[in-house]
Amino acid sequence: MPMDPETGKSKGYLFLEFESPAQAKAAITACDNFKFDKSHTLSVNAFDDIETYSQVPEEYAPPTIEPFTEKPHLRSWLKDTYARDQWIVMKGEDTSIYWNNKGEQPDLVHTRKNWSDMYVSWSPKGSYLATFHKPGIALWGGPEFEKIVRFAHPNVKLIDFSPDEKYITTWSHEPVLMPTGEHHHIIVWDVLSGRQLRSFPVNAASMEKQTDAKASAAGPGATVKIEWPFFKWSHDSKYIARMTPGAEGAISVYEVPGMGLLDKKSIKIENVRAFEWSPTENIICYWTPEPEVGNIPARVTLLKLPQREIVRTKNLFNVVNAQFHWQSGGKYLLVRVEKAATKITRTHNLEIFRMKEKDIPVDVVELKPTENLTNAFWEPNGERFALLALDGATKINVHMYEMNANGPAPAPASKKGAKNQPSVSANVGGAKLVKSLERKGINQILWSPKGRIAVLAGVRAFQGEIEFLDADDMSTLATGEHYTCTDIEWDPTGRYLVSSVSWWRVQQDPGFMLWSCFKQILWRPRPVTPLSAEEQKAIKKNFKEYSKEFDEIDAKESSKIDRAVVEKRIALWNEWVSYRRRCFEDWEREAEIRDEIVSAAVAGGEGLKEIQEFVDEVIEESEELLPEEEYDD
Repeated sequence: MPMDPETGKSKGYLFLEFESPAQAKAAITACDNFKFDKSHTLSVNAFDDIETYSQVPEEYAPPTIEPFTEKPHLRSWLKDTYARDQWIVMKGEDTSIYWNNKGEQPDLVHTRKNWSDMYVSWSPKGSYLATFHKPGIALWGGPEFEKIVRFAHPNVKLIDFSPDEKYITTWSHEPVLMPTGEHHHIIVWDVLSGRQLRSFPVNAASMEKQTDAKASAAGPGATVKIEWPFFKWSHDSKYIARMTPGAEGAISVYEVPGMGLLDKKSIKIENVRAFEWSPTENIICYWTPEPEVGNIPARVTLLKLPQREIVRTKNLFNVVNAQFHWQSGGKYLLVRVEKAATKITRTHNLEIFRMKEKDIPVDVVELKPTENLTNAFWEPNGERFALLALDGATKINVHMYEMNANGPAPAPASKKGAKNQPSVSANVGGAKLVKSLERKGINQILWSPKGRIAVLAGVRAFQGEIEFLDADDMSTLATGEHYTCTDIEWDPTGRYLVSSVSWWRVQQDPGFMLWSCFKQILWRPRPVTPLSAEEQKAIKKNFKEYSKEFDEIDAKESSKIDRAVVEKRIALWNEWVSYRRRCFEDWEREAEIRDEIVSAAVAGGEGLKEIQEFVDEVIEESEELLPEEEYDD
């Protein structure tokens, strides 16, 4: 490091020598453009580059402009004439993408053999398809599913896109050796450029070894388990955060794309157990347990970033565990709390934060002491949520609640419920119990993306019972069974539901209603609609007018008109219209030439013949059908 003899300070640069070129290149990638603070940024260059900069010619030479290469349209599938959705299926060595058709066989879009070494994954808005390979992962897109970018990270097992699809996080159980000697498992990438933003090590305590011999045959799962996503994205992709548990606990928030710590330091939170981002604001919720020493309660905290302002706290007592469930619109935060009643027994209750109201009031919902609350499910962008609770060894209860903005003041939980109803709070602070159902063989509730319809299903360890429930009147629309079903998934529009048996989990009778022996099936996501709430309301109000076009399509399909014939006719008609338009354009373009020919003919003395044209006009025309007997005569 050269020093200035007059000031005794460094000249602002230094030279580092590495054992290999690979280590030097890795150091440049990791440290170049690293932000110390708002005014100081570290620049790292190879020594050969400095020599190149010193040989820059005095005369300016304009750079060579490379020819423009048009990139594929990443959302071309949204322009489908029939407004269909796509899904991808892995079957044996083939990975295929299909158009979903109503009441007909799906149309093949694209297929490849051995497209992915493990599984496939769509990006949140459906722009990219990710495939997994031993050297790393690849992203594909466009009408022909061209390769967009590759990320070199050996044996990647898990990935996580940012909400805007600009960044991606990858994890591999095989660490990458860094120039500093550290072993890093997680890398954050820039999707558009393919550039590595930063890599991170993972504590051995965060990765759990699996000794099950079937672990390698369980699909995406590997012999190492990790809580994923390890890093969690903010709703606007401006921040990415991770949690460090334990006595020296902290939440580290990094600014993207610079990947520097927010305010150059982590948020120190002793014994932090879990955290989640709000889906609509840069607010983090986290909870801390009661310490073993001292009379300090457990606490749920809401922290606003980047100000680091605590906007709400709630004290809890005898807490064993707490889990967060955000409503998709960020209007409510449901905290599922498990408390210790005795050394053996547990009780459950809900703490519901009203995020959009002044001072963020909290509603409390109590359940029966004998009920074990297993999960909670919010209606997308709605006011309702469903609870799944186990009462005893086999009894399964489904509780449907609705948030009431104008609900009454908090009321105590009833000690005795109504007939055939569990003793849960009928109306606590506006969280109103709509209805409770008793079901068997149910372990999952899946709301339609458009709300209202909820599917109650028993997957994996259950027998595959499926029930469609209308949440408006709590009526059963339909029931069915898909034996040994492992997965269920709605399409993005809420019109179709697919149930499947994956070969990764069940080696006997895998498949779904169209194929067998497949590994994975996924609907292609859609981006968020650009229409405002008022525009969507207007469309729903005039839905019959907008649906005429699609009603005609459904009528053609119901009358068994061959779509290929219709499309051929449409293509011929479009070709005729295009030909006719070209003829008119040629006629107008040749108008001056025709005038010159006529003028020359007149000037040459050639006689012009007058042609008279007679047109018969039909005043009235009628057609009469004669009876069959009279016609025979």
